[in-house]
Amino acid sequence: MGIMNEYISKNMTIKELEDELINLIKIYNNIRKTYLVVYAGAIGKQVPDLALSMDDYYILYDMLNGIDFKNLDFYIETPGGSGEAAEEIGRFIRDKFENIVFVISGESKSAGTILALSGNEIFMTKTGSLGPIDAQVKIGRTVGSAYDYMEWVHEKRNEAQINGVLNPFDATMVAQISPSELKGVYNSLEFAKDIVKEWIARYKFKDWCTTETRKISVTDEMKKERATEIAKELTNHKRWRSHGRSLKIDDLESIGLKIKRLDDDRELSEIIYRIQTVLRLIFSCSTNYKIVATEKDKLFKQAVSAGVPRPISNKDVNVIEIDIQCQKCKKTYKIYAKLINEPKIDDDYKIKGIKPFPKDNKLICDCGFEIDLSGIEKDIESKVSKKIIK
Repeated sequence: MGIMNEYISKNMTIKELEDELINLIKIYNNIRKTYLVVYAGAIGKQVPDLALSMDDYYILYDMLNGIDFKNLDFYIETPGGSGEAAEEIGRFIRDKFENIVFVISGESKSAGTILALSGNEIFMTKTGSLGPIDAQVKIGRTVGSAYDYMEWVHEKRNEAQINGVLNPFDATMVAQISPSELKGVYNSLEFAKDIVKEWIARYKFKDWCTTETRKISVTDEMKKERATEIAKELTNHKRWRSHGRSLKIDDLESIGLKIKRLDDDRELSEIIYRIQTVLRLIFSCSTNYKIVATEKDKLFKQAVSAGVPRPISNKDVNVIEIDIQCQKCKKTYKIYAKLINEPKIDDDYKIKGIKPFPKDNKLICDCGFEIDLSGIEKDIESKVSKKIIK
């Protein structure tokens, strides 16, 4: 039986899955004699705050700043995000911890790749992947690849030099891009390259003392040259073709990065695969979209469920009806939230077959999906200036 089927057969609640995640982190720490932080986003969920951001930096700072450990292992899954946030997180953990290992079993793209390169080592399972590094920039009303913008501009410039003129469509498009925007695109690309070069040379190559073949002593200049080559390859979109390309262990080793293959360690890899599976189950069965957790602390970000609160009358509001739709199976539920301590309200709604606002803010759909109503609770209370009575 696979790990996923094992957990599914146990029919665990979200709370039980959360407890299992913390337990797995403790087991990992005991094996590795380190301190593991799990940072994971629900890749695929359409949530604006899913990407790596400065808010994540503040969360990680708060969670790790008081930890008295020299070694940090950092499990990361992210679709990418802010390069500046990756820099802030990287500089914080490098100042705080002596030895850092990044653990990759899912996807850690773009800004996630930048952050992973701040580590002394990278552990990867067969399912893990990094991604090409490329700043995402806004030009006009669209957000796109900084590399693609620069390539397109260079292409049009060369066409103009050869033909002496651009076709009207391209000329119109080029005219909409200001010099300052082009400079910003260029700076975004160089920022990513510079930080990757610095971190690889300083941390990833920290213990690289002799070359493998000729056994020559490695100088700081050699480390910088190799780091520059790797940074160039990671930002070479002509090679990878796609911003979303998954770079597996063999791809990364082909450009000069050393990766530890976690599957060679059966005990440790099973713990990581279990952590990855539990994360997937939490994301697929609840409104959680981002998780940051250690053995001592945890933060689960949840998307506000779609709900339509409807006051019963235009007078002083004492009760509100809410329509809730399950994000997974689309089944609709009607519940009520009372704002005064009046037992008759409960009696009336019991006759109608409508259930009260759940005491723990969790509505469990028949399909098993857990709908968190915390956001709706806060929205109602802020609008009517009353507390929901549960």
